[in-house]
Amino acid sequence: MKRYLIALVLGCMALTTHAQERVLRVSTDGSYPPFSETSANGEMTGFDIDIAKALCAQMKARCEIKQIAWDGLIPALNTRKIDAIIASMNATPERMKNVAFTDSYYQNPGIFVRKKGAKIEITPQGLKGKTLGVLRSSVFDRYATEKLKGQVELKRYSSQTDANLDLRSGRLDLLFADALVLEDGFLNRPEGKDYEVFGPAITDPVYFGNGISIAVRKNDKKLVEEYNAAIKAIRASGEYQKISNKYFGRDIYVMPKSAN
Repeated sequence: MKRYLIALVLGCMALTTHAQERVLRVSTDGSYPPFSETSANGEMTGFDIDIAKALCAQMKARCEIKQIAWDGLIPALNTRKIDAIIASMNATPERMKNVAFTDSYYQNPGIFVRKKGAKIEITPQGLKGKTLGVLRSSVFDRYATEKLKGQVELKRYSSQTDANLDLRSGRLDLLFADALVLEDGFLNRPEGKDYEVFGPAITDPVYFGNGISIAVRKNDKKLVEEYNAAIKAIRASGEYQKISNKYFGRDIYVMPKSAN
């Protein structure tokens, strides 16, 4: 009987601990290397994934990472299917109308990429007859739509990987996306050896906001504060730098050289 009671008490304690375990449902799109990509076995890896896990550990919560297409991320957040978006999202004034953002966890300008030797320039004449690939519903889509209107044909993609593939196949003439994604996720890989960065790095705060941040629901101020504290903590502990060095060989918390 004594052993039975002990087992019963331990079982109840385990159930209570499990019931009290905090879970944070975090989402990214899984098609934005090296920030997030999906392996052949369906596992998501990348900088954003590791940062999400490090922040959850700091906040003493278990991460449930869900893959959702880019243009479905904010709707999923606001319909409570997820608790946070950690997907290299710019904290722009437009998005702040619908969600709340944490402090930035890295800075990143937008850059243009073309095939080496291509005579393309970011001018009305240099873009004439050209097709530009952008991620649908991204800051790059909005910038190109408003700033390059009438100068270039726009083609929108659900994933950056698909846009990169179309550039290589000749269905696009140039790409516009964030510097780290194009440099470390494409140009520095074998498939990107024949392509190059050109033109100005774009950092316009009207479109790019205050940096790359975590999005939560607009009224969830407590979670914003918790994430801000966790970002500071993993910076102070060196965990952030460890993850950054793993993917980029440097600390990406500050603006990369492409913006200089």
